[in-house]
Amino acid sequence: MESTPRSNRLHIAIFGRRNAGKSSLINALTNQDVALVSHVPGTTTDPVYKAMEILPVGPVVIIDTAGIDDAGELGELRVQRTRQVLARSDLAIVVVDVTRGVRDYERSIVAEIRERGIPVIGVANKMDLVDFGGARARDAAPLDLWGAELGLGLVPVSSRTGQGIGALKERIIEEAPKDWEGPPIIGDLVAPGDTVVLVVPVDIEAPKGRLILPQVQTLRDLLDHDARAVVVKENAVRATIESLKTRPALAVTDSQAFGTVSEQVPRDVPLTSFSILFARHKGDLATLVQGARHVARLEPGARVLVAEACTHHPIGDDIGRVKIPAWLERKVGGKLRFSWAAGTGFPEDLASFDVVVHCGGCMINRKEMLHRLARVRSAGVPIVNYGVLIAYLHGILERALEPLAAAGTLGARGAAGAADISISGQAGIPAQGGAQPKCGLQPSLDPCSGAKRERPAQKAPGPPSMPLPRTADMDAQFCGEGQPKRGGKGGKKSRAGVEVQECCETGSGFFM
Repeated sequence: MESTPRSNRLHIAIFGRRNAGKSSLINALTNQDVALVSHVPGTTTDPVYKAMEILPVGPVVIIDTAGIDDAGELGELRVQRTRQVLARSDLAIVVVDVTRGVRDYERSIVAEIRERGIPVIGVANKMDLVDFGGARARDAAPLDLWGAELGLGLVPVSSRTGQGIGALKERIIEEAPKDWEGPPIIGDLVAPGDTVVLVVPVDIEAPKGRLILPQVQTLRDLLDHDARAVVVKENAVRATIESLKTRPALAVTDSQAFGTVSEQVPRDVPLTSFSILFARHKGDLATLVQGARHVARLEPGARVLVAEACTHHPIGDDIGRVKIPAWLERKVGGKLRFSWAAGTGFPEDLASFDVVVHCGGCMINRKEMLHRLARVRSAGVPIVNYGVLIAYLHGILERALEPLAAAGTLGARGAAGAADISISGQAGIPAQGGAQPKCGLQPSLDPCSGAKRERPAQKAPGPPSMPLPRTADMDAQFCGEGQPKRGGKGGKKSRAGVEVQECCETGSGFFM
């Protein structure tokens, strides 16, 4: 359980005023001195995360926060960070100091928690310091009065003596949301005994001696559902499928290898990507598919936000800072204005952007990913993730969504979005009127094309695709003046897979 990534743990956040005993409560829950405790107000300045296990809930992460009553210029920043924790909280605990009672601080945070639809537990801490049945009853209001005021049944505890900690754990088990993990990654798309081909590019940029987190989690989900997995590199897909006695039930690839892999996977074998699987597992795939429709409507000068959930060190051909911006500018035929957001930060002025392009989100939990999607939607801005965007640029988004649509997990809105995107001859461009392709000709499906090149229509329909450029040198060959060059030599060898860097607490890397 200790090796379970933070993004796959139930997030329990603890809120309260300074010196309400939040850190002491975490120490009591974990039975360890993991949080710094002091009588000095404001000891906790930034959110502190502690992983533990609470059976039968399983692996959880408990978040200690700064006091909601912090004051001063720095104090206001701490309170702001405390409230930001709500975006990733699956369950909230509000701590009431029984020596001070309930004030506007507690009322305000409970109201905000409820507005977000987060289950909440109230805790009356420092019970060892009061005697409600004796002479000191005047020091604090009765628990039932405070509970009625907050609309909560307060659990009486003493972090110092351990009183009530067992009862609090029982309440956590009762109140923990049952659906916080979202749908399976892949298990509901296959049947027991099915074979699935997982395409995992490996080169010098891959983490040494291991696979990245989404690949490992997909593999584990297949095993949990009694399916078989065959793991191959992108240059062995065709040979592997031909060597199998029966057709695989599904092929899953890294998004950046879509072009190479789609040419090797027979049309009767369903194909999708790790990023698209995680878009459904972590968030709202239908919303991201709808966002792809708006990419075709971008014009030069449009503002694009590229958001990544981790804070990796960008490499030379970074997917979010180099490749995707270059592909999008070629698609619109001019310069775009890009902004980048990394880690937990997310811009407040979302309405100023024309589209948001988000990473796969493997390093954040489902709650935070849904929160980000909701914020972008409320700003009236379309959002698409890396995997959906790359599939769209390859002209194979509809094919990549077929396995989920067939299982009934995409939803009518997402399926309609995919159908709209595939109407036109040009990859990912919905029909918008104007000049139609000439008879017998269709626009180029080159994902890097800034203009529509015409070429003879293929006799047999299929999911045409072209390999993505791997490096800046190859990019220049592929998308330079004149016709695109295939099989060009030269250029620095780079991976047609994920950009991997050590990030967050797992060191598991991030993915497309």
